[in-house]
Amino acid sequence: MQKPILCAFLILLLVPFSQSFSQEYYDNAPTLTVSLKNETPFVYQDSEGYTVVVGEVKNNDSQTAVTNVRIQVNFFDESDPAPIEIVQGKTTLEVIPQNGESPFAIRSQTPNPDITQASVTLLGFDSTGGKQKGLTIFSNDVLLDSSFHFSGTLQNSGAPNSNTTAYLAFYDGFEPPRILGISAIDLGDVDSDAEITFDLNEKIDSRAVGFLLFAESSIFYSDFVDVKIPTPQSLTKLLTISDVAIKDTLGNNLSEIEIGSTVNIESKTWVQFAEDQSTNETPYTYFVQIKESGESPYVEFIGKYDGRFVGTGIQSQTIDWVPENSGLFFIETFVWDRNNVPIAEQGPFVLIHVK
Repeated sequence: MQKPILCAFLILLLVPFSQSFSQEYYDNAPTLTVSLKNETPFVYQDSEGYTVVVGEVKNNDSQTAVTNVRIQVNFFDESDPAPIEIVQGKTTLEVIPQNGESPFAIRSQTPNPDITQASVTLLGFDSTGGKQKGLTIFSNDVLLDSSFHFSGTLQNSGAPNSNTTAYLAFYDGFEPPRILGISAIDLGDVDSDAEITFDLNEKIDSRAVGFLLFAESSIFYSDFVDVKIPTPQSLTKLLTISDVAIKDTLGNNLSEIEIGSTVNIESKTWVQFAEDQSTNETPYTYFVQIKESGESPYVEFIGKYDGRFVGTGIQSQTIDWVPENSGLFFIETFVWDRNNVPIAEQGPFVLIHVK
């Protein structure tokens, strides 16, 4: 077994998504060979107070691999249009193959509590002959209890190579998924036709529902393997979300709303039993995500509400929304506990037309 190491930018404790963070993306024409896969990368403050920007880069060229992809993140406060920090970084993969992707994570230089916004710019890249797909990687075992336990195998079907690293890029349950963090396992030199087993035992962001498993060495790379994280055996769903409705301020149900009008998104939640039997209470965070309907949906709105269920039975949550764009949108609802662990299955989808 090889000893795992974490990438410098992976922080074990991630704070919940906060609306105080503004995520922005600036780039040139959308026909660039290299682009951000998601125009709103995930931005959060880690447990040490640093601001971290995590996302994915896409190589849109079907003929040529790219390398030395340079990314710049500008960090801002609320009052000054000039950035208070400028940090440059690169993608996790050294070489992104044709039509391939790579995650990235870039952290602020200081744990500055004044940082409230971040913008991402792709500075440039170089074309390259690429690497060969000589590595095969797969998962052997995945277990989640109080920590994340993973074991996998890497196979080298070609020549000896060096600087071999296996990566796990954890993502959440939103659509499109957000990369929450990246773990790296250093495998070093790998002989020709060798097979290496490796493992990782760490605490991870409890919002992660799966991870992308991949590897790269000095001369080879592997395909991406999508691995789902099993629900912890100890996790019993306490709640069931039902009857998601859109209402006006008078409580009337709506099937169509107007731009600029205030509406209430209301969910009924069946509480089966309290998380804390001594107090008969269950602290929770209720999330609403609203996305445009279509082939490439964008996130129109994310809202959250911190509350506390008392006792059992049917209870309700409400979040206000003021639509800013017209079109057909669908609404997703989630309930997590204060440790960012889901305590209910995702609520039913609801469609709404904004005119």
